[in-house]
Amino acid sequence: MNDFVYQYPPLYAGTLIKRYKRFLADVELVSGELITAHCANTGPMTGVCDPCSPVLLSCNSNPDRKYPYTWELIQMRDRERTWVGINTALPNRVVKQMLEQHVLPELGSYTEILPEVVYGQEGKSRVDFVLNGTPDGRAIYVEVKNTTWADDGLALFPDTVTTRGQKHLQELMAIVRQNRAVMVYFINRGDCDRFAPGDHADPVYGQLLREAVQRGVEVLPCRFEVTPTGIRYLGLAPLAW
Repeated sequence: MNDFVYQYPPLYAGTLIKRYKRFLADVELVSGELITAHCANTGPMTGVCDPCSPVLLSCNSNPDRKYPYTWELIQMRDRERTWVGINTALPNRVVKQMLEQHVLPELGSYTEILPEVVYGQEGKSRVDFVLNGTPDGRAIYVEVKNTTWADDGLALFPDTVTTRGQKHLQELMAIVRQNRAVMVYFINRGDCDRFAPGDHADPVYGQLLREAVQRGVEVLPCRFEVTPTGIRYLGLAPLAW
C-alpha cells in the first residue's frame, strides 16, 4: 500500500511551448510530436506556466473530445525541481476522497457529504461541500481553492483579482452565524510550508479573509506533495500574516 490520497493515471511527458487562450497549451512530447492540450486552469497561473518547462499530461481516448490530452503537472526549473499540479478539476475530487475517509480531523465527525450545494443570500452560489450529521447538529460548509502561486516557501491565494472568491468569503461569513464554515486551500505543490492571502494580487480578498477568520470562518491550508505518480497529504500549513 502507499500513502497517496490520489494516484495519477499513466502520464505523458513533454515540454511546454506556450499556454494561450486560457484553456489551451501547446506541448512537445518526448516523441517529438507537437500537440495541443486542454488547460483546466483558467487563471493567470503566476509562476507555473513558463515555456520550456517539463510537463506531464493525461490522455483520454474518448473520440468526442477535441483535445485528448489534459495538462496535469509542471516541473519548476529551480533547485528543488518541484512538481506543481495544474489541473484545477482535481482538488475537489481529492478533497472529496479525503472527506469520505475522514482524513481531516479538524472537521470532526459527520455522516453525510453533499457536493455542490446551493447557498447564499441570493441562492445563486454553490459551496463545494456541505457536511451533515455532526454531533452538535451544525452543518459544515466547505469551500476548496486550488493554490499554486508561491514565493520562497509561502503559498499565496489568489494570484489575481477574484470577485467570485470575495463573494464566497462574504457568504461564508453569513453562514458561520448558525453553521460552521471552512476554507480549504489546496496547496498543489510540496515546497510550501506557510500560507497567506495574495494581498499584492487582490488586497480586497486579503482583507475579507482576515475579517472572515475573526468572525469564525475556519481556514485549513492543506499541504500536498505532488509527484508524477500521485499526491500525498502533508498536513496543514500555518497562517503567515
